[in-house]
Amino acid sequence: MTNFLIFGPPGSGKGTQSVKLASEFNLIHLSTGDMLREEVAAKTELGKKVEGIMQRGELVPDEVVIQMIAERIDSNPDANGFIFDGFPRTVDQARALDETLTEKNTSILKMLMLEVEHEELVRRLLLRAEVSDRPDDRDVNIIENRIKVYREKTEPVIEYYRKDGKYLTVNGMGDIEEIFNRLKETIAAYI
Repeated sequence: MTNFLIFGPPGSGKGTQSVKLASEFNLIHLSTGDMLREEVAAKTELGKKVEGIMQRGELVPDEVVIQMIAERIDSNPDANGFIFDGFPRTVDQARALDETLTEKNTSILKMLMLEVEHEELVRRLLLRAEVSDRPDDRDVNIIENRIKVYREKTEPVIEYYRKDGKYLTVNGMGDIEEIFNRLKETIAAYI
């Protein structure tokens, strides 16, 4: 099983690129954000519990996200591997993911960090708000808070994977195909 993390702040293109890479390399795309939004849209108990947290641009509690991820891994025992998009968001989640994968005799191969300038992140999120039904993309204050929360709570995950030699940076500036080709070349070098 080959597993990659696609990492970067909100608006870096993780979701777009993860879907393309999963298709290219026959991996399963796991987006915690998508999974949580599905729960909110379906008005499940979990969705009701996390809706307000997400609307404020804050992080959903670790135990909720970890349980969702473990269930998805378990429901795909024959997968070639996974591309984790938006997870882990904290060092505790990274440790829990590593423990879960170790139990399944696999691990994260590489963390691919999309590097994108701040102004471009905000621009992309505002543009996305025009074509999607993402209320968290419409308000610049919420966008700035999401980026701030990412910098404070999620960036420490970089050091967690860097110390294991799993951290790689990829230029996330440019058009979708340019970025995809950079990521594809990077992944191909490790598969």
